[in-house]
Amino acid sequence: MTLFSDEDQQNIRQAIEAAELFTSGEIRICIEETCPVEAIDRAIHYFGKLGMDQTVLRNGVLVYLSYSDRKFAIIGDSGINKLVKDDFWDSTKDLMLSYFKENKLADGIIAGVTKAGEQLKTYFPYKEGDKNELSDDIAFF
Repeated sequence: MTLFSDEDQQNIRQAIEAAELFTSGEIRICIEETCPVEAIDRAIHYFGKLGMDQTVLRNGVLVYLSYSDRKFAIIGDSGINKLVKDDFWDSTKDLMLSYFKENKLADGIIAGVTKAGEQLKTYFPYKEGDKNELSDDIAFF
């Protein structure tokens, strides 16, 4: 089964690149077929595995999706978590879910990336010399 077409993957990568263009923040997408635990716990696991807790300003954001189990989570590191509103991640999940319910997985991920990118831009604007600390490719497990 192909979850995303090449075009979908390219569009997701471009959304990440566009979001990161104006921020020092880092956004990653992590996809796996099955999730043996709660999605949030799995997202936390991959957050560390992908080195997202190693960014200088602790401003990484991870979108985790388990497609067979229909589970997902979006989490941020401590730097962004202490700045966004308490309901930010839940409202972002709700936005993404509205697309997922229409079977538009790529569009839902892009919407979540875009919304997270707006917050990252607000709190962690791009500064001269900022570098892309993490890959923009989708991590498939």
